[in-house]
Amino acid sequence: MAVSRQQRRPVVVLYERIADAIHEGIYPPGSTLPSEPRLATELGVSRPALREALLLLQEDGLLSVRRGVGRTVNDRPPRRGYEHIQPLEELLSTGTPLRVRPLLRAVEEPTDFTTQHLLAPARAELRFWESVLTGEGTAAALSQEWAAAEEVLDRTHPAFAEALRAAPAPATSMLAVLTAASRGVALTAHSGVSATLLGQRRGEQLGRPADTPAVLVTQVVRVGETPIMAAKHMLPTGAPALPVLQSN
Repeated sequence: MAVSRQQRRPVVVLYERIADAIHEGIYPPGSTLPSEPRLATELGVSRPALREALLLLQEDGLLSVRRGVGRTVNDRPPRRGYEHIQPLEELLSTGTPLRVRPLLRAVEEPTDFTTQHLLAPARAELRFWESVLTGEGTAAALSQEWAAAEEVLDRTHPAFAEALRAAPAPATSMLAVLTAASRGVALTAHSGVSATLLGQRRGEQLGRPADTPAVLVTQVVRVGETPIMAAKHMLPTGAPALPVLQSN
């Protein structure tokens, strides 16, 4: 790939440690995780870092929070039910598209999220873009986007693969690159909407408190039956309205 390889983010490494423990049966389906203080001690990490990883695991459907019980391991991923294939900076605009401010352009190994949604093998290299969308000087959304492995794109959507290799302008989203490269290519997509909190890291990126309520939109775009892009879009309280198409 043309993008230089970078170290995985610490929260992703911690996420994988807990996900591996779930898959290995240390925390089987239906079981309750230890309390945050105990789990942080067992893993040798700080509670804020642990809380961020647990929030990601909850978003990705591996964990649920039950009042009075704590965090429990899910039996299966959550159902999906939303879609509108359009760059988020355009979808959320009220006239002028939001501006895309890149935070990170890197290559990452798969996590449970990208393994599940992009069917990526364990040692695959996936392009990862993280961006803040701003309008009128205010951060409106945080987007995290992953492209399928380059060999998959070369086989299923070569125009998208070439567009990514051509080093597009940094002030754009991966979904905007995909839609621009997809004239004559039939795309389908499926997404989910859920409520969450920003958490410490995302709160800092969006200039909001960690406990700010937010809407999390997950999105998977396919060519035929092959997933080629997956994304998470975090919209905090006060973000522009998101048009939703609900399906069963």
